[in-house]
Amino acid sequence: MQSLTAVVLGATGLIGEQLVQQLLNDPVFSKVRILVRQQVELSNPKLEVEIVDFDNLTQYRKKLGHGDCIFCCIGTTQKQVKGDKAAYRKVDVNIPVNAAKMGKDAGFTSYLLVSAVGADAHSKNFYLSLKGEVEKEVAALNYDHFHAFRPSILYGSRKQFRLGETIGKGFMKSLSPLFVGGLKKYKGINGADVAKAMVAASKEVKKGMFVHHFEDIIKLSAAV
Repeated sequence: MQSLTAVVLGATGLIGEQLVQQLLNDPVFSKVRILVRQQVELSNPKLEVEIVDFDNLTQYRKKLGHGDCIFCCIGTTQKQVKGDKAAYRKVDVNIPVNAAKMGKDAGFTSYLLVSAVGADAHSKNFYLSLKGEVEKEVAALNYDHFHAFRPSILYGSRKQFRLGETIGKGFMKSLSPLFVGGLKKYKGINGADVAKAMVAASKEVKKGMFVHHFEDIIKLSAAV
């Protein structure tokens, strides 16, 4: 396989941090460009750190540059945006969709997105409707390879404490044995496993759109 250039959005989050390390350690990727709002303490010969104002589309397009694979792990919370739905949408929809549109124009062939279990553009749940909208918008661009990962609750250490999520993790772990058959997709999963699965999927040659739930993510992560 030829050496690839990856661009990562959301590189400082739970999945994003793991993903960047996976890519930097993978010989298939010769360049890893991360788009962040502020400087990060990370150095590697393969790494390019680009500080971006995501509202400035001209700058955003330039910083995105050219490459092969776009990995999008970006997202926010109601607490971070103080309940402002417009601000939430700017992060969870505008940033991923703008990257997809500009990336398509720039010649990227693969787009790998962290979505959420239950994502549906027509959902009455605000969060799930946003995730579904992004999937729909990216799918319409007809990338050679579009992978949407739909994890349930994520396990792993975050820089920012989330009380609701911490409580949810304990609850989900206690219920995990009950999630069988069609309910398996609701099992909690480690952020590191999602990152590994994204790297594995980026190397697949089959074209089209692929949606990955719990079992698919676990199988893909084992291939790394």
